[in-house]
Amino acid sequence: MKIIMLGAPGAGKGTQAKMLAEKYGIPHVSTGDIFRANIKEQTELGMEAKKYMDQGLLVPDELTVKILLDRVAKDDCKNGYVLDGFPRTIPQAEVLDKAVAELGESIDYAINVDVKDENIIRRMSGRRACLKCGATYHIEHIPPKQEGICDKCGSELVLRDDDKPETVEKRLKVYHEQTQPLIDFYSKKGILKEVDGSQDMKDVFAAIVAILG
Repeated sequence: MKIIMLGAPGAGKGTQAKMLAEKYGIPHVSTGDIFRANIKEQTELGMEAKKYMDQGLLVPDELTVKILLDRVAKDDCKNGYVLDGFPRTIPQAEVLDKAVAELGESIDYAINVDVKDENIIRRMSGRRACLKCGATYHIEHIPPKQEGICDKCGSELVLRDDDKPETVEKRLKVYHEQTQPLIDFYSKKGILKEVDGSQDMKDVFAAIVAILG
């Protein structure tokens, strides 16, 4: 079962991808993780990607797909995988489609975790992080026992720059411009499935499992 997870930043697609990978015994393939692993292992592809990343540039689509295909060609992916964070654009989706077709395979499902922008802004601006031990909280859903203080190590909790409303709005704008067209792309292929991501995490997961059967 080959699954692509779609959804805006903060929609919870990464969490759902991990849960699906665990349930179906298939790898959760995150492009960020693959880049980090390749750079750490100093592979040829990793070193090439690092050149772009060090300059603050996006890694070109062809190279990203090469690194991705190298990962999904490994034995643990033979029964499928959950792709998280890729593709992000139509050109990436087309390159991926072509590459997967050359292997005589195809993507089975593209699942869009749909959450309204205002819900995402509220959700992300409620996040709090401990910079010392890495613990994360949410002022509504997972509040610390003492306001502004980490339960685990007693350090001060902060609102990360990434989670500030103005930053989230910018990220959502980029998402709508670049990634939203993928929803039409996979819809035309007949593999797009949508779930309401504003529900409780367990209910979102149950809805996806019902789709996958």
